[in-house]
Formats: sequence, C-alpha cells, structure tokens
Amino acid sequence: MAILLTGGAGYIGSHCYYELLQLNKELLVFDNLSTGFRDSLPESAIFIEGDVGDEEALDGVFKKYEIEAVIHFAGSLIVEESVSHPEKYYLNNVRNTLSLLNVCKSNDVNNIIFSSTASVYGSNPKQIMDETDPYSPENPYATSKMMVEYLLKDYSRAYGLNYVILRYFNVAGADPELRTGQKNKDATHLIKIGLEVATGKRDSISIFGTDYPTDDGTCIRDYIHITDLAAAHLKSLDYLLGNNNVKEAFNCGYGQGYSVRQVLATIEKVIGKKLNINEADRRPGDPVALIADSSKIKKMLNWKPKYNNIETIIKTAMDWERKL
Repeated sequence: MAILLTGGAGYIGSHCYYELLQLNKELLVFDNLSTGFRDSLPESAIFIEGDVGDEEALDGVFKKYEIEAVIHFAGSLIVEESVSHPEKYYLNNVRNTLSLLNVCKSNDVNNIIFSSTASVYGSNPKQIMDETDPYSPENPYATSKMMVEYLLKDYSRAYGLNYVILRYFNVAGADPELRTGQKNKDATHLIKIGLEVATGKRDSISIFGTDYPTDDGTCIRDYIHITDLAAAHLKSLDYLLGNNNVKEAFNCGYGQGYSVRQVLATIEKVIGKKLNINEADRRPGDPVALIADSSKIKKMLNWKPKYNNIETIIKTAMDWERKL
C-alpha cells in the first residue's frame, strides 16, 4: 500500500518524507516543483512531477499505484502575496484541492491529512488557540485554508471521507541529520531571513510593525521545529489508518510564544553577532499573536515533541544554512 505526498518535495513535505520512511509503506511524491526541490528527496524516492490541479495526471497516479492515504502539502503560503494576489490562493489552495478530493473520491481513497494553518484563527484576544476556537481568517491565505477545511468536512458528511487537519503554527529549523531543509530563495520566514543575513546572503532584515499591542510592540508566534511537525504527521497517519470515521483537527505548536524582537535577539545570541535590523510598517494580514494549545494532539496521538527550544530550532536552521 502507498502513501501519496502532494507537494512532498517542499520544505515540510520533504522532512515528512524522511520521517515516514520508517513505515513499511511505499511513498509517492507528486510535486510540480514550483517551490519544491527534487534533490530535497533521496534519489530512490518515487517522484512524479505534476500539478495537483491536473486531474488527468493525478488520476493516472491513483490508477497505477494502490494508494491508501494522501498527505496534502501542496499549496501557496505567503500571507503578503495572498493579499495582493488572492486569485492565486483560491485557485491553488482551494480549486486544486477540490480536484484532488474528486480524484480521491473516484478512486475510493478515503483517507487524507491536510496541511492547514494557525492563521485560520486570526487575532484572538486570548492569543492561545485551541481547536474549538472559531475561524477568523485575516488574509486570503488563511481564508483559503479555512475553505479547504470546510471542503473536507462536507466531503466527509457526503462521502465518508476520513480526515486529519493539522494546523501548523510557525515552522522552523532543519533536519538534524541535514538531509533536507528550507531552500526557498524568496523565503518570508523570520528565522530563515535572519540566518540569511547572518551568513551574508542578505544585507538586512526588517521588523514589520512595532506598534502591536504586545510587550515589545512586535507580533508573537509559536515556533515548532520541523522534525517535531514531521513526527506529528506520522502519528496522524497511524491514527487515520487505525480508526474509522476520523474527523479531527489538531494544533501543531508548543504553546510558547516569542515576539519578533525576541527571535532576532536569540539569533544574535546563537551566532554571536548583531544583525542589521530595520523597522518597517505593518504588513497587511498579520495577526497580532498566534500560540497553540497543543494538549489535544498530545493526549489523543501521544505526540511528544523533542525539540521544544527556540535556540535548538535556530541552531539546526543555522547548520542547514551554512550547508547551502
């Protein structure tokens, strides 16, 4: 039996691929390489280049392989871009996922894990979000992810689809064995950009907004190490395939928030030098704070994070950045 990873050559997908290797299952990667990299995967990987929106090509993969579950990573994820080009996000994230679900349905594949985002919560006065908190997306990226969550719920009611939704908080770090890491040259992630400045690949880093209602005026985020996130996918897959009528959403974070200034100060501590930091206006669509209540995934799936330390996250990311 095979597991299909759409977008499996990307930053998160490739880390999850290596985590899933411990299973005695065939792993298939379907990716258009718009943001992914073939060399993020081992040469032995079964790789099919294609677009999730191409139902004919996707259907051919389902016909060729005996697929029992899909892990759907493919999608666009830059908040600022989604504000200026919302059509890209509704086409790529919503329409293409609808195509994937239709192909799953026509081939009797009823198990899917979906990469969602904490951004579906938006800015919540309580700041620490649990899975029962209401949707309040503040940008098209988050709205597109919310819409896919609704698609999954509707397909579950109508066709018996089993699903696990994983709502990612801020993913960072790199594989401790340095088999893969974040390669995107146009990265928008804070830690990635900070380390590009540290290694001389960029001149400076900007803080977008210093007047938020937080202790130091900058946004707060919950940072999760990519390897712990990959382990959450493995736990989710075990749960999905081992149970019937699965309809669950899980937060993936540590429950600890760090402001932009705190993260940059930690980068400076790890690298032993100051960064060239600029202050800029707020970016549209950025929530004030996003922190996870992850008690549900710990209790239900026995997920036990191993890298819950911001310095460890930054150190592994720095090791990868130096390798590039």
